[in-house]
Amino acid sequence: MRAAWVVLVALLAGCSSAPSPAPAGTAPSPGPSAGPTRSPSPSPSATPADLTLAFAGDVHFTERTRKLLDDPGSAVGPMADVLRAADLAVVNLESAVTTRGTPEPKEFHFRAPPSAYTALKAAGIDAVTIANNHALDYGRVGFADTLDGAAAAGMPAFGGGRTIDEAYAPMILPVRGVRVALLGFSQIHTLAEQWKAGPATSGIALAWDVDRAVAAVKAARERADLVIVFNHWGTETESCPNADQKSFARSLADAGADLIIGAHAHVLQGDGWLGRTYVAYGLGNFVWYVGSADTGVLRVQVRGRTATRAELVPAVVSPTGQPKPLTGPAATALTNRFAGLRKCTGLSSGA
Repeated sequence: MRAAWVVLVALLAGCSSAPSPAPAGTAPSPGPSAGPTRSPSPSPSATPADLTLAFAGDVHFTERTRKLLDDPGSAVGPMADVLRAADLAVVNLESAVTTRGTPEPKEFHFRAPPSAYTALKAAGIDAVTIANNHALDYGRVGFADTLDGAAAAGMPAFGGGRTIDEAYAPMILPVRGVRVALLGFSQIHTLAEQWKAGPATSGIALAWDVDRAVAAVKAARERADLVIVFNHWGTETESCPNADQKSFARSLADAGADLIIGAHAHVLQGDGWLGRTYVAYGLGNFVWYVGSADTGVLRVQVRGRTATRAELVPAVVSPTGQPKPLTGPAATALTNRFAGLRKCTGLSSGA
């Protein structure tokens, strides 16, 4: 794995809504809703390196994709080569990782055994967002297993935690000398009130608490060279971002987010630049239990805080549920379709 990681949650005893004190020589948290970072907060690097980042959409191991865990080393399939080649690779883990718990009152339930983390690491994935509408499919018992399993496997998981401060805390990973902050927020209504993290209650970080999300991005901005937000948002099967997505993206960009990545809609949504902030509204399904769909790995070149180039490495969800790379005319067609999705985003073609 290319991103060495440290997870260190500093909480103030008896006051879960207050930020933890910053170490000497670092800027303080911007406000009580920002929460503590999950790693020490050293001063940003003076000369950030150029990085290649890779992102993909929704991943789980349920039904047909559960069989892929019989061989975790090859579970994600050939697109893992693209993920491994990046300096940092991040996906949305659309599942509880547990063998326990009781299904929540909702239509779809996804879960996988702990070997899911083995499969993700083998594919070159360095971190996962768990801020989504399936992380608590098997309640807080299953969610505790998801968190514990990630820690045991050495897989950084962000966007959720055992308290509200932990859920909103930026995960800071050193990547080739660059301090990269990762945050995750869910903008899905289903069971949002029941699943949100509280002062002493586990759960996920919600985009609906815009003030807290903005404060978390500002806190990350003070402590990191590069700030990436991975959102779970959008209207299912709609290839254009909705008004809530656009409004939240603007708030995050104004707060200092450098890249904003998204998933949930089960289809690709467009990308581009919102001022100097790169936004990819939706990456669709990646390792998925049913159907076939356009997909791919989004490869982003970053220099300093600026995304200088972005491209979708085209693929399709195959009958095994794995993403398979496209070549020739099929690859060209998907590349062109993805570029065309920018028309309804309001984003520009460059920073």
